[in-house]
This record gives sequence, C-alpha cells and structure tokens, in this order.
Amino acid sequence: MTPALLDINDSNLQLWHGDRHQQSPGYALLRGGQYVYGNEARAAARLEPRNINTRYWWQLNTDALQPAFGPARHSADLVHGHLQALHREAGEPSEVILAVSGSLQREQLSLLLGIIQACPFEAVGLVNRSVALASPVAGHGRLFHLEIQLHQGSITELAADGDTVTALRTIPLPGCGLLQLQERLVETIAAAFIRQTRFDPRRKAGTEQALYDRLPHVLRDLQQRGETSLEVNGNRASINRRELVAAGQRLFTSAPEAMGVSQPDDRILLDPVAALLPGISEQLGGTQVLAAEALPASVISHLDRLVQRGEAQTFISTLPCTNQLIEPATGALEPAQPTPPPEPAAGPAPTHLLRGSTATGLQPAGTDLGAGYTLHRDGEAWLVTGDNPAALAINGGAYNGQALGTGDAIALPGGDEVRLIEVIA
Repeated sequence: MTPALLDINDSNLQLWHGDRHQQSPGYALLRGGQYVYGNEARAAARLEPRNINTRYWWQLNTDALQPAFGPARHSADLVHGHLQALHREAGEPSEVILAVSGSLQREQLSLLLGIIQACPFEAVGLVNRSVALASPVAGHGRLFHLEIQLHQGSITELAADGDTVTALRTIPLPGCGLLQLQERLVETIAAAFIRQTRFDPRRKAGTEQALYDRLPHVLRDLQQRGETSLEVNGNRASINRRELVAAGQRLFTSAPEAMGVSQPDDRILLDPVAALLPGISEQLGGTQVLAAEALPASVISHLDRLVQRGEAQTFISTLPCTNQLIEPATGALEPAQPTPPPEPAAGPAPTHLLRGSTATGLQPAGTDLGAGYTLHRDGEAWLVTGDNPAALAINGGAYNGQALGTGDAIALPGGDEVRLIEVIA
C-alpha cells in the first residue's frame, strides 16, 4: 500500500491519500469549548477574531498558551487536534510520509514526531519539502525555494551537482508571511473601494471577511490581466495589479538579501501561493512556479528512498536529481512569465453597451453587465470578468476569455442579454 503524503506548510496543509486531496490552513477556531480547524476556521477569522489561533504550527512547543485558548494546554495540543481532524477528512490513512520545511527547528521536529506517535497513523517517511520539490528540476548550480507560511516567509538554498540535490540552509523571512501579505493587499484594495465608492469594506467584520475570502480569486484574475473588479456588499471597485505590487515590497527586498550575491544562473522555485503575489516574477527574476501536484509526483518517484518502516525517522535532506519534468496535466513546472496582453477583437472597437433599447457608454475601468459580471478594457481588448465567466454565452457559444468586439452578444446567467455596439457621433 502506498503511504499518504502530508505536506506541512501552515499556510495550507495538504494531505494526499489515494484519490483524496485535503487542504487545511493552520487556523484553529474555539467554538463551544471545541475546536474547528482549517477552512471553516479561516472563514471565521474576521468574524470571531478572539476565538482564532494561527500561531500553533509556527510556535510549536509545550509552553503554556498565553493567553489561554480553551482546553488546549499548549500549541502541541492544537497541532495534535489539527492532525487528527485532517486525518479523518482524508479517509484515515494508516501510514503517512511527512514533507516539512527546513525552517522547522530540530526541537520542533522531534516534538512533531512525538505528537504523531499519539495519532491514529504512523509516520513512515520524513523529507525536506524543498528537496523533494527541487529534485525533478535541479541541474547544476544554485537553486532556491521560496515558501510562504502563515507568519513568515522562508528561503531554502539548495545545491545540485547534476546527480543529487541537497538542502544547505533555510533562512526565515520575518514579516513576509501570508497573513502580513494579505493584510497589505487588503489594505490597498479597501483604499480602492473608499476612493471609488466611499464604501469601506473593513468597517464591518462581515464585509471584511468577504474581502479576505475573495482575495485569492482577485489575485488569480490579476495573473491573467492587469485589472479586475470586485464586488462586496453591492459595491464594486476596480483593482489594478500595479497598485498591489507594493504589498510584497518587504519580501522582494528580504529574499535577495537572504540569497546573497546573485549569480547569473540562479533559479527560484515558487509554491503556487507565492506565485499569486503581484509582481513577484518581475521583482525577483529567474522564478519557476511549482504546480499543485509537483510534491506528490516527486515523492512517488522516490518512495524506495523515503519509506522507513519500523525504524527511527531520518530527516532526508538529499535526493537524487530525477531530471524528469512533470507533464502539465499532472503538475508541470511552468516559468512565471508575464502574460502577454490579449489581442483585440477584429473590426471596429465597441463604444457602448446595448441593453434592450438603451445604450450605455463603455468605461475602460469597468462597465457593469449585471449578474456579477463586468466588462473592462485590457490594453486594446475588451474582456469580461466575474465569479464564473465560463457561465456566459457569447453569440451562442462558450466564453473562453477571448476579447470581445462590436456586434458580440453576451448572454448572462438568468436570461438577460446585452450587445456591444459602436455609436458614431
């Protein structure tokens, strides 16, 4: 039987077991004397901030919790509870390989293995996650892996000689955790709402939580285009990618300092969560984005070396270079390159939106189509954004992100239809 794989990064713990893939960020919510972990806890972070703990993985120890947090005595109790919850959600695998960050201290690693001994599964492998991720792509020269954890970033330097890849050192990047980055991003987005609509989504807990919940969607949208729109509580604002680049400035400064004097062939591997940060590929250079399934694919290729049944676990920090890129369908490494601007549609550019017999002038920053969709201009092309653009029909066919032009009819969910037209003065 193939063991399950547990990837321990508190910004998003992941457990692969057979055809199951569970994701659970390092949030604990105290509710009615019981704990709720992961996504449900994160969804309440702004609604019940006094009942949330996000530090227990980062500060894994047996010191008394200060302040007290329900029946848990220390962070180790919360880690134990989170592991058990994730284990149940993933179908209760009996054996697990652990992939952990090099930023975990030796004492914390020993404590983690002790906690697992009290869990209903056995740890049968222990590997540095940076090494496992790098082994399919390491050639010669310096290679770095940038991780974004909840309360800090970290950068691991790896050495490759063509045959093996080894983790040399891991340097924490304080103030560059996911929570700090989100705070800066949300602050900029909230400022856009205030400037454009006079609505402050941070004024109330419910709308602030909604803003945090939709942030990943906004960042994914901005990977494809320079501008998108976001609606919160009936208020809509245009979000510009350039305005969000400053949110990562501390990381963009700290990471090169930790790497030392740059060399021409340096490469930086980015976890998918890090790749969402606007401007990261341009600011750091030499980046490659790791696909979501890169880690389990790599671990499977090294099973014979990683599985250590019936013996004390050795933390593996050197692996052979497989030099076998994972195919895109199962998680290839893809260069983090800026997306070229879309080509405009052929023919005259539209100037107005026709709804029934009423024509409305198009606004480059965003024209509301209704049903949660917006038409905006990206360069010379007109595009639609919204929660599910694939639900739209364009001229009777599916919308696949193509640029729209004069004469195109947009059918919205619910039956409404609008058309792009050119009004000649």
